[in-house]
Amino acid sequence: MSGNDNPYSNSYGQMSASASFGAAPAAAGGYIKDTTTATFAKDVIEESRNQPVLVDFWAPWCGPCKQLTPVIEKVVNEAEGRVKLVKMNIDDHPSIAGQLGIQSIPAVIAFVGGRPADGFMGAVPESQIREFIDRVAGPAGADQAAEIEAVLKEADELLAGGDVNGAAQLYGAVMQADPENAKALAGMANCMIAANQHERAREALTDLPETIANDAAIQAVLKKLEQIEEARKLGDPVALEHELANDPDAHEARLKLAKIRNVEGMRDEAADHLLYIMRKDRSFDDDGARRQLLQFFDVWGFKDPATVAARRKLSAMLFS
Repeated sequence: MSGNDNPYSNSYGQMSASASFGAAPAAAGGYIKDTTTATFAKDVIEESRNQPVLVDFWAPWCGPCKQLTPVIEKVVNEAEGRVKLVKMNIDDHPSIAGQLGIQSIPAVIAFVGGRPADGFMGAVPESQIREFIDRVAGPAGADQAAEIEAVLKEADELLAGGDVNGAAQLYGAVMQADPENAKALAGMANCMIAANQHERAREALTDLPETIANDAAIQAVLKKLEQIEEARKLGDPVALEHELANDPDAHEARLKLAKIRNVEGMRDEAADHLLYIMRKDRSFDDDGARRQLLQFFDVWGFKDPATVAARRKLSAMLFS
C-alpha cells in the first residue's frame, strides 16, 4: 500500500489518521541548560529520576571543552529527550566538581535515578558520545517501542469505550511511526468496522506482506469481517427470537441468532446461546456450537471479558 492507495493517507468519515506520534519535539536547546550550585539538586538530582542527565563540567579557558560542546549538544538534541544535558562552569561553581573528585575537564558525568552512574573525560568523538548515551539510556529504539505499546493500549481502550475517532487517531499515529505495525493496522481496520466501513476495512487488509498478513491481530479482524458478512445472510433476528419462543430447542435458529448477536456486539448473549445448544445437544452440527464459540474467542481475544466469562462456563460444563 502506498501513495493514493493507502487507506490511511486521508481522513475517512469522522476519523483521521493524521495524528502525530508521541510528544511534540522540544524547541532547539530544550534538552540543554546551564546550572549552578544552588540549582544543581533540582536540575540534575531530581531531573535524573525522569531520564538520565549528563552533566558537562567545563570552563571558559578550556580548549577541549570548546571542542566537545557543539558535538555533545548536537547528539543530545538528536536523542530527543532520551537524556538531558546540564552544563556547569566550574570557575563559577567549583564545589560540585570538587565533591565528585573531578580533576580535569571537560568531564561528563551521567546521573541516573539521582546518582552518578557513568562518565567520560576529554573531547571524545561523536560516535563515542552516542555509545555513551546508549549505555546510560538504552538503545534508541527501546523508548519508542515502549511508547508504541502504551499508545496501542490506550487506543484499544478508547475503541472498546466507543471513542472510534480518538482510537483511530492513535492507531494512525502509531502507523506513521511504524508503518508495518500489525496491531495498529488491525486496530485501524476495527475502527473502520465500527464506522460501518466494512469494505474499506477489507481493502486495508488486502495485499499485505505475508509476515503482516499472518499476524494474529490481522487474522482476527479478517475473521470478524467474515462473521459480519455471514450474519447479514442469516435473516431477521426478531423472527429467529419468535421461533425460539415457540421452540427453545430450535438449535439452527439459535445458532443463527448467536452469530447475529455477536456482530451486534452482544457477546455475552451470543455465547449463552451457543452454551445452551451445547448443554442440550453436543451432537448438533457435529458439536458446531462449541466450534463456533471457539471462533468467537479467536476474534474477541483471550482477555476480553466475554471470552473470560464464556470460557469459565464452558470449563464448568466440560469438566464438571
